[in-house]
Amino acid sequence: MNVQLQSPIAAIDAMEILDSRGVPTIKARVVLQSGASGAAAVPSGASTGSEEAVELRDGDPHRYFGKGVRKVVAHVQGEIAKGLVGRNALDQQAIDARLIELDGTPNKARLGANALLAVSMATARAAAVERDLPLYRSLGVGKADLLPMPMFNVLNGGLHAPSSSMDFQEFMLVPLGAPGFTEAVRYAAETFDALRKLLQSMGHSTSVGDEGGFAPRLGNGNAAACELIVRAIERAGYRPGIDLAIALDPAATSFYQEGEYRLTRSGHQRYSSEQMIDLYADWLSAYPIVSIEDGMAEDDWSGFAQMTRRLGERIQIVGDDNFVTNVRFIQRGIDEGTANASLIKLNQIGTVSETVEAVQLCQRAGWRTVISHRSGETEDPFIADFAVAVDAGQMKSGSLSRSERLAKYNRLLEIDAELGERARFVNPYR
Repeated sequence: MNVQLQSPIAAIDAMEILDSRGVPTIKARVVLQSGASGAAAVPSGASTGSEEAVELRDGDPHRYFGKGVRKVVAHVQGEIAKGLVGRNALDQQAIDARLIELDGTPNKARLGANALLAVSMATARAAAVERDLPLYRSLGVGKADLLPMPMFNVLNGGLHAPSSSMDFQEFMLVPLGAPGFTEAVRYAAETFDALRKLLQSMGHSTSVGDEGGFAPRLGNGNAAACELIVRAIERAGYRPGIDLAIALDPAATSFYQEGEYRLTRSGHQRYSSEQMIDLYADWLSAYPIVSIEDGMAEDDWSGFAQMTRRLGERIQIVGDDNFVTNVRFIQRGIDEGTANASLIKLNQIGTVSETVEAVQLCQRAGWRTVISHRSGETEDPFIADFAVAVDAGQMKSGSLSRSERLAKYNRLLEIDAELGERARFVNPYR
């Protein structure tokens, strides 16, 4: 990250706001001595890995059912502000190192990863304003000209849509045949509209889940979801597997119990790790699937490795709950052949610099990376700039509905327009 000038921090403030589920989260603002400032809001996840950095909550049962973040706001306004005022905002690594030092715990449990990340992101924004650069260029990590292949979560299940008939959490559209990012959004938006009309014609609800995808009750829910997406692609005038493909996020930890995978919503089947991999292999023959995220539970490292050995030459296998954007776990995955890609979430680790390190570790190992939103989102499009800044190549931010999801895709449309002919857009699955 570029350090060009000295621009000391003059003040740091924070406030409690609400995320897309109506749950409290934190927004921080960093003001520099020059007058430049930047603000950032932190998202929150529902499907979380056990090793994620700690999202601190108040625990007061009489206020927001214990989910308030007044303590986190106080940490930012007090100890963190005191520890950072006067330090150079243009040195992101030094700012983040100081935040980690102030917290002093291995999982950011004392001050809260949400407190640290809010300040880390806001500092990055203030530095961009100071440099008079867009955030994706100010971060100064990669070439900053690669628009990510988007993954649009069009059918929601699992923890994101408890009333749906799908055990799997996300069924996503991947516009891999689009010539550029802007056209990729159009391909997906038209297919999403075709999916809505298809559901309506079948008498299904078109209400949406946490991430903006439809959450219908389908017979044989998981397989039926893939079949429905294929029909929607065709109905929109596109070719399944050529213009648009399917990506899955089963979030298998959510249905892993006592050493087996229990698909209770779609027939009460029970599977061993090997049988789950058999199921995925069968689906690869039946549907145009190019990526599976968290196909195994976070503790099933041997199952993950077995899945990668069997299917890794055919599709992208993404780890999320097992890696939690932490270089220690990602390195283990690289060493053990656990996957061939990692999901990247800023709030899983708690600072911008550590997130960059996780991306770069994957890139050195030849792994792909997918920058990701969370189920409890805000209108802050930080991850869009971040995905371009680090040359991630892929990003998922939910469906083509709900403004907190579209804010990220719309920001990427702006970046695409800003870059013009310099913008690159690559199919990572070739």
